Amino acid sequence: MAQQKKNAGKRLIGTVVPVGALRGERSIGVGEFPDLIEFGGLCARMGIKLIQLLPVNDTGNFSAPYFALTAFALHPVYLRIGDLDEASAYSADIEAIKARFDQETRFPYEQILRAKMELLRKIYKANEQEIAGKAQKGGSLELFIAGNPWVKEYAVYRRLKESNQEKSWHEWTSHRQVTPADIEALWKDPKFKGEHLFWAWLQEALDRQFHLAAKAVSDMGIIIEGDIPILMNEDSCDVWAHPEIFHLDLSAGAPPDMYSPEGQNWGFPLHNWQAQAKDDYSWWRARLKTAGKYYQAYRIDHVLGFFRIWASNRHNTSAVLGRYIPYVPVTGKELEELGFDKSRIRWITEPHVPTGEVWNALRANWGGEFRDADIAAAADQVFSQVLDRIGSEELWLFKKTIKGEKDIEALDIHPAAKVYLVKAWGNRLFLEYEKGKYFPVWFYRHNRAYASLSNDERDKLEALLKIKQKESETIWEKEGEKLLSTLIAASPMLPCAEDLGAVPDCVPKVLAKLGILGLRVVRWHREWDEKGQPYVPFEDYPELSVCTPAVHDSSCLREWWDREADQDLFAGFIGYPSLPKVYNPGTAKTILHRIAASASRYRVFQIQDLLHLSNKWYASDPASERINVPGTYNDFNWTYRLPAPIAVIAKDTDLINAVSELAEVKPLEKGKKKG
Repeated sequence: MAQQKKNAGKRLIGTVVPVGALRGERSIGVGEFPDLIEFGGLCARMGIKLIQLLPVNDTGNFSAPYFALTAFALHPVYLRIGDLDEASAYSADIEAIKARFDQETRFPYEQILRAKMELLRKIYKANEQEIAGKAQKGGSLELFIAGNPWVKEYAVYRRLKESNQEKSWHEWTSHRQVTPADIEALWKDPKFKGEHLFWAWLQEALDRQFHLAAKAVSDMGIIIEGDIPILMNEDSCDVWAHPEIFHLDLSAGAPPDMYSPEGQNWGFPLHNWQAQAKDDYSWWRARLKTAGKYYQAYRIDHVLGFFRIWASNRHNTSAVLGRYIPYVPVTGKELEELGFDKSRIRWITEPHVPTGEVWNALRANWGGEFRDADIAAAADQVFSQVLDRIGSEELWLFKKTIKGEKDIEALDIHPAAKVYLVKAWGNRLFLEYEKGKYFPVWFYRHNRAYASLSNDERDKLEALLKIKQKESETIWEKEGEKLLSTLIAASPMLPCAEDLGAVPDCVPKVLAKLGILGLRVVRWHREWDEKGQPYVPFEDYPELSVCTPAVHDSSCLREWWDREADQDLFAGFIGYPSLPKVYNPGTAKTILHRIAASASRYRVFQIQDLLHLSNKWYASDPASERINVPGTYNDFNWTYRLPAPIAVIAKDTDLINAVSELAEVKPLEKGKKKG
């Protein structure tokens, strides 16, 4: 541990790998916690001093690690069954699972999880009496439960979720709302003692295996960095058991950008920071204490959310009409002072639908043959069910019963009308989220009302919004510093921040003040407002940062180079204009060495990008090597595996030498010519 703390402040090379990707000598189709020891040995030989993991909490039947059912319990899929004391008589079952899944290129998540859970239940049933004995009279399981009080609510939640066919707790037939006393009573119910102890037994075993693996890696002088998502899945034990510390009426996400024009609506509830402050953020403190058993550093996912979060109404599917929380609102009084009367305020805050646009949308998107009578009937449905006319004008407002996009999509009207109306729903300048309180919609300059304003009105509104932005940034800075200071004080782990997206000026200032490393993704770290959008020179990266060429939601470096990059621009940027157009180990060495020469303290590479330093590990399709494709839901995402067992990769001396050279790269000097 002392060596790790010493390393934490040093310049070093790291790698990112999901636990499930590891192919150890004894793992059965999916990486397991003990495989970290074998992988750590390989990293030590290559000069890698940091291993960054994706989240490892239980996600139930879903492979996405950011949709956890709990902030505390570990995922049973990472348990090595063969290391359990009770599993000695089940070697044949274990080998059968290994034979069934070990040759898969990507691990079939649900199938492996089902197979492992079935075997674990079989083992538990055969040893239930002995395991129950460990849960009393000072036994190991009793001590584990006493030291990890979250286990009780987790076990009760998992048992109830199974009995409700894995449905969200919102859809359970009972126990949708519980108190701590209710959970304690359920835990003690003798009818379910065995079922609850099953989940606790699994967590004790997972904790033991992960802790031993983490210590072994630590003894090699390697830091393990965990991943702490800021938000919790709504269908989680934590939200179910502690709804008072979350805002369930709002959904977190991200505002629109070049990649997501409708924004991102993640469906996660917001933290109720005011409620959490009342007990000095005990949930966060407990969470970090648990993580600290395994990690020496942690990645704060979406750190911007500690400053301000983009929140959407639960009635909306997109995040176009989201708003920042906190935010100093524009008030009705301020709009009146700018010269807007009530009708004009309505004009800029409510979407207005012209009669002709409804007809045009139906005509343009009807599909197949149609008659005017059919169009008229469809239009009448829209006007009668969805809209209210403004006097005798050919303008309509949405009925008050329409609260968001979901309400429109649920209507029994023509599909073409739905498409148009959903778009029209966002056609306003301001979102009134509380009576008399307004937030400017993201694309307000492109909306109907803005085009109708005089230049003087626009200038006045823009000036007011600049004031609101400045006032809000002051609040964001205070909020972020307070919350992040609380996290830092709660744990000796080194915090690293994922600070991507629309980053307000206060964020890097606070991160630097608190000693938190920010993230610099090379392909996105550019001067976007300058002509040609040049890349930021590697020597200008802040020392207090993590530099990486790719993340789990992006393509790997090879696919980016072959299919996405402006090769000439990037090759010129790194000083090698004749770089081959097709990725190969030579290309990999050149690019990775330049990235490794950045001024960032940590230079961290996905394991896939390091493997490309050797020609032995190239998949036929580079897209098959990525971890996740955002916005898609399939069996591919989050199931990446190493292309060969760790022991086989460890025999590749060319790879080991190439990565070792990478670890020795010195930082570029400012002003030194490339090439």
